[in-house]
Amino acid sequence: MKNIIEIFKDERFIKNLSTLMIPIALQSLLLASVAAADAVMLGRLDQNSMAAVSLATQVQFVMNMFLSSVTSTGVILGAQYWGKKDMRTLDDIFILMLKLVAVIDVVFAVLCIGFPWILMLFFTNDPTLADIGCRYLRIAGWSYLLTGFSQVYLSMMKISGHAGKTTLISGSAVIINVVLNAIFIFGLLGADPMGAEGAALATLVSRVIEILWCTIVSYKPGYMHPNGKRLFRENPLLAKDFVRIASPILGACLLWGVGFTSYTAIMGHLGADAAAANSVAAVVRDLTCCLCNGIASAGGIMIGYELGAGKLDQAKKYGHYLRDLSFITGLLTMIVILLVIPPVVNFMILTDEARELLKGMLVITSVYMIGRCVNTVMINGIFDGGGDTRFDVYSLIVSMWMIAIPTACLGAFLFKWHVLAVYACTCLDEVGKIPWVMHHFKKYKWVRNLTR
Repeated sequence: MKNIIEIFKDERFIKNLSTLMIPIALQSLLLASVAAADAVMLGRLDQNSMAAVSLATQVQFVMNMFLSSVTSTGVILGAQYWGKKDMRTLDDIFILMLKLVAVIDVVFAVLCIGFPWILMLFFTNDPTLADIGCRYLRIAGWSYLLTGFSQVYLSMMKISGHAGKTTLISGSAVIINVVLNAIFIFGLLGADPMGAEGAALATLVSRVIEILWCTIVSYKPGYMHPNGKRLFRENPLLAKDFVRIASPILGACLLWGVGFTSYTAIMGHLGADAAAANSVAAVVRDLTCCLCNGIASAGGIMIGYELGAGKLDQAKKYGHYLRDLSFITGLLTMIVILLVIPPVVNFMILTDEARELLKGMLVITSVYMIGRCVNTVMINGIFDGGGDTRFDVYSLIVSMWMIAIPTACLGAFLFKWHVLAVYACTCLDEVGKIPWVMHHFKKYKWVRNLTR
């Protein structure tokens, strides 16, 4: 309790955290709302469309793992160079990020547009779900050509003190997406009903608007835009630092992303009811993760500012504050999920079996969220903010790939456990590694100045 009181007495910390956290958390909430809108609207249409789109969007989830490795590295280095006031290096970081995400965008767009059946077969053996998912991916794939560029622009805005603008841009894009979802899915305002394909078209239109807005805003005074004069210049030292930090982040993102996608695939192979219930539970989980995501991102940037400015003791102090806040956030999130179970279960159009599975999944998710919140703030915020990006790889290999995934696979396909028992296995990783995370925190390997 004494530590909590001390946190809220530190007006500078609370002010800076709130300035960054609130818009980032709101942006995260708005982005998660797109998936929620898809689930709700398609769920009101039919269960198969909802489940199929939930499975198909796992492709974008994996894509975001690659993009996140680039943008997260850019934010880690960028925050420290911003604290150092080195604008030339920030320009180089901006351009390097754009080059890398261009490759990722093209690869995933080609896969989704040209080979959707191959992707869908990984997630489900139900031909009806696979067919709906393929139709969705053929349209949504075009939006993936723009996704990475939007994320880079928004990341640079956060670093340079314009987190509020990122919320405005992303929030507006989300609102447009949700409105167009309703129009295209149900055929409102004279449009033809398109079902799952309508959700994909809405995503494409909103993504075009988002990248155009980002580009226009970046040329306003006080904002950063790519420096064309440095577009073809190389910065070997920066590239070396970028690769050194990005490699473990990419490894962790892939381990986590493919692992989470494997969870979805496992549940998808347990039947349409399990897939439908899991898709709704995933939406609730993602919506309630927004606060811890905001704290983690804001905390990482704040720690980066202090480390880049050479204030190592201050960064360490902020790390202790963020650690305590992560536990509070986890408990609050657990309570919220337990409270929303009745309205969520009653609102969705599901079979009786899927409805009962959803209740159990949400109870399990509420406990899981304690570990999720603590680990997100600690690993993705504190550790990454100081460039300590290797720990995430080690922890995922052990907790997810050596424990959770094998246990879930054995339970689902060998021992034929109940769906909820298998789902609980997919939640083992986050709760189980909290003691390990706390032990690593006290080593202070994350208290490092990364600038040259």
